[in-house]
Amino acid sequence: MTRLAFVVPLALALAGCAAMTQPATTHNVASADLKNATGQSVGTATLTEVPGGVRILVEVKGLPAGAKGVHIHEVGKCEGPQFTTAGGHFNPDKKQHGTLNPQGAHAGDLPNIVVDNGGAGRLETTNNKITLGDGPTSLFDADGSAIVVHAAADDFRTDPTGNSGGRIVCGVIVKRAPRAEGGRQGY
Repeated sequence: MTRLAFVVPLALALAGCAAMTQPATTHNVASADLKNATGQSVGTATLTEVPGGVRILVEVKGLPAGAKGVHIHEVGKCEGPQFTTAGGHFNPDKKQHGTLNPQGAHAGDLPNIVVDNGGAGRLETTNNKITLGDGPTSLFDADGSAIVVHAAADDFRTDPTGNSGGRIVCGVIVKRAPRAEGGRQGY
């Protein structure tokens, strides 16, 4: 075997291993354990910073069927049964409520979650008005933030709450260890 016949395959193999061990991109991640008025866990919310915003995944179980308003609230405190300790909607830009309101929307306004007849619901959305990092739109200011599910659907127009009714579920948003994505494992 000639020296070149040995060196070229070896160089290609090493280049492939180097590509396989490139560092992964890390994303800020947060979550919330969603609890009802009696303190029972009824779901989770996972928030992941992605290019262009924060991806939010809310999954619930054991709730009454129908569309329900979901909002990020301005205080990371969830004392039942009414969860008023979570404050108003997260609104650092001082807008009015609702994506259909010409004076809106709050940074914490999210789409409705639809709960099926079995009590389960799932909402997946991306919000470009919030961050899990630093700055005025960070959910991690001095008093934190919470995710609240309301008893009725949000009309996306009426200030200050979209006529979404009482607060039936609440979860304090907490930081998690950054998650790596995009990198591949080496040998």
